[in-house]
Amino acid sequence: MKKVLILCTGNSCRSIIAEALVNAELEGIEAQSAGVKATGSVNPNARRILEEKGIWQDRYRSKTLDEMIDNDYDLIVTVCDHAKETCPMFPRPVPKIHVGFEDPDGKGPEAFEKTYEEISKVLLPEIEAALAND
Repeated sequence: MKKVLILCTGNSCRSIIAEALVNAELEGIEAQSAGVKATGSVNPNARRILEEKGIWQDRYRSKTLDEMIDNDYDLIVTVCDHAKETCPMFPRPVPKIHVGFEDPDGKGPEAFEKTYEEISKVLLPEIEAALAND
């Protein structure tokens, strides 16, 4: 099982959606997510879209990077520019990729649907390709 960490600033929208999509759609890959400045809560619209798609799990929550930094990962993925710029060094070298998405926070449900679709179409193939070269 390959392990992926998805980083965002607040770990409330994009990274949570990406974590859920990877875990639901990519066989042999397990995702976790964290925020460089975690909000401590999942955006209600992010949760709603994941529930509507049938991939919400109660274990999904906003986590700090400190909780995850000592775990072993095969790939680090940043989904916002701030996380990319502030991504710390991990205890061991880990390949990193960046695929940025617009933050849907503060917008209506349609913005979350768009983010979900973009992550599904753009990010999932990038993760598969990055891990295939492993």
